[in-house]
Amino acid sequence: MIACIVALPSGCESVRTTSAGAVGVDRKQQMLVSSETIEQGAAQAYEAELKAARDKGVLNTDRAQLARVTSISQRLVAATPTFRGDARGWNWQFNVQKTKELNAYCMPGGRIMVYSGLIEELDLTDAELATVLAHEVAHALREHTRERVSRAYAQQLVLSGAAAVAGVSEATANVANMVAEVTFQLPFGRDQESEADEIGLELMARAGFDPRAALTLWKKMSNAERAGTPKFLSTHPAPKDRIKDIEKKLPRVLPLYSPR
Repeated sequence: MIACIVALPSGCESVRTTSAGAVGVDRKQQMLVSSETIEQGAAQAYEAELKAARDKGVLNTDRAQLARVTSISQRLVAATPTFRGDARGWNWQFNVQKTKELNAYCMPGGRIMVYSGLIEELDLTDAELATVLAHEVAHALREHTRERVSRAYAQQLVLSGAAAVAGVSEATANVANMVAEVTFQLPFGRDQESEADEIGLELMARAGFDPRAALTLWKKMSNAERAGTPKFLSTHPAPKDRIKDIEKKLPRVLPLYSPR
């Protein structure tokens, strides 16, 4: 991140947000924005999404589907202390939005949303759904949104000068919008996506979901891509590239998998 441009009064941190786990994710991350600021922005952004879904009458309309998402998510959450000791105590939220869109996300702090189209159109098994959820949870554990927002602020520093935005990590006025933008529009970097895949595979294996389901999930995504790019793929690498990478990573996590 251009070494955070300069040393601002608000500070630029070089941090390790998670333990390495069996998959060995240990990249240091440069953070310009505080985790508290991102948490506040994520809370606002998520509540806005929930309100919009409620107003349209599309939030949690299928109780069985919500129960399925919640059950799978809770098993994954139980495995999160492998990477973060504090994560199990987050205020996790699980919701399902009725829409034909193929998408799911986990905002900072454990705010999960699954779009029903992802489950129904792809006819996902529990393990395939766990693949998606574990990947998104991994983004939250690694604080990739905070990192992405920090990079965006760093770019602003280049354009406007550090003096104009000193103390920017405590400015929350636009953070909710930036969190939403990262969630729905801006792609994560290749290093972030690779980390989410690796951590996600370990999480699902430790939670008792067969990590080989990641291959069938992304093959389904590849087929869906041929019919038109799903929303989920607009912020993720092409399935064919991901499948090759996952095949290389599976030997590291399969020993952790025990069926339940």
